[in-house]
Amino acid sequence: MTLTLHKSVAEFRRAANAVRGAGKRLGLVPTLGALHAGHLSLVREARTRTDEVAVTIFVNPTQFGPNEDFARYPRTLERDLELCRGAGVRHVFAPDASEMYPAGETHARAS
Repeated sequence: MTLTLHKSVAEFRRAANAVRGAGKRLGLVPTLGALHAGHLSLVREARTRTDEVAVTIFVNPTQFGPNEDFARYPRTLERDLELCRGAGVRHVFAPDASEMYPAGETHARAS
């Protein structure tokens, strides 16, 4: 099974719609990346319940409080993709913050 990396909302939406349009169920495992055994156990569980699995990898600036170091959160996309391939993930949605928060949108950090 081939893993497809999606960087835009539109790309991922098309892929998800194609899976569902084919009458299949798509499981979703949302993450901040830096995947570990816990994430992979969620992928394994999703694979038992759905036809295809997607993982999101997005270090969301709004999830970090004022005293938390957003800039230092590990970003290990290539390693994460390899782990996803090995776990049978079909789709990875890994957008940049600019994709999720386009110009003019606000994304204040959580307080």
